[in-house]
Amino acid sequence: MKKKTSISRREFLKSSSMAAVGSTLFIASGGKKNLTEEPVRQRATVVMVRDPAVLDSSGQPVFEVVLRMLDQGVTTLMGEKNPVDCWKKILKKDDIVGIKSNVWRFIPTTAQVENAIKRRIMDAGIPENRIGVGDRGILRQKIFKYATALINARPMRSHHWSGVGSLIKNYIMFVPHPTEYHPDSCADLATIWKLPIVKDKTRLNILVMFTPQFHGVGPHNFNPKYVWKYHGMIIGFDPVAVDSTGVRILQAKRNDYFGEMRPLNPPPKHVFLADSRHHLGTADPNKIKLIKLGYKENILI
Repeated sequence: MKKKTSISRREFLKSSSMAAVGSTLFIASGGKKNLTEEPVRQRATVVMVRDPAVLDSSGQPVFEVVLRMLDQGVTTLMGEKNPVDCWKKILKKDDIVGIKSNVWRFIPTTAQVENAIKRRIMDAGIPENRIGVGDRGILRQKIFKYATALINARPMRSHHWSGVGSLIKNYIMFVPHPTEYHPDSCADLATIWKLPIVKDKTRLNILVMFTPQFHGVGPHNFNPKYVWKYHGMIIGFDPVAVDSTGVRILQAKRNDYFGEMRPLNPPPKHVFLADSRHHLGTADPNKIKLIKLGYKENILI
């Protein structure tokens, strides 16, 4: 059987166990308040940057390449030439900025990504003492308690409770009892984004796709057999659009690896419901402008 190397919208719906619900899951949320005060934002625009040089011979990210990819993604997203000018528009000089990372030990956001983001925030004129990086325990960190701006950065992977570990899910550490959001495959994770501690604070979303995990069995499962070097980074203002793009890539990889349609289990319904139920962003691939930069081999979508 010839393996599939891409995934259509119809397959995407079917593979996510959402076909019966129909297109209502993909109702766009038009007219919502922008994530920043800047007037020029197409929230459904997503930029994917890939570069095989981002990982060294030992599989570790190379800071200079990470920074270059981040710059390419942000400048393309904003239609600018100078990355520092972009960050000066994303942030205000008096902002207190929290970089919401992810520390899962098998596939973390990585220090290289955190430091690249921090470098550009400081280049934009924000002093280091008003920048924090955190994941677990952020409710106890003053930077996140008083943050006026958030940068959301985490890796994409399959997940036992929510189908995928996503940008949307990355904010679960902003609630005191994360397990309260586990029922129904974590369907309502998007409600966290409406809480005062994060509401309207997210300025940029960065989905790290250097070495995603496309399959796992059981809580906190990691198996290097199901990890591959994608060498990518996906950037956007709309977390739902970025997550939806990441889900398509994981699903396409599963189809390719298993030689058949193999839906994510559980289905990543929280990504779609973030659109149709909670109006956080856009999940429909037909309503997402995906700009692809760099390495094209085995791009999958």
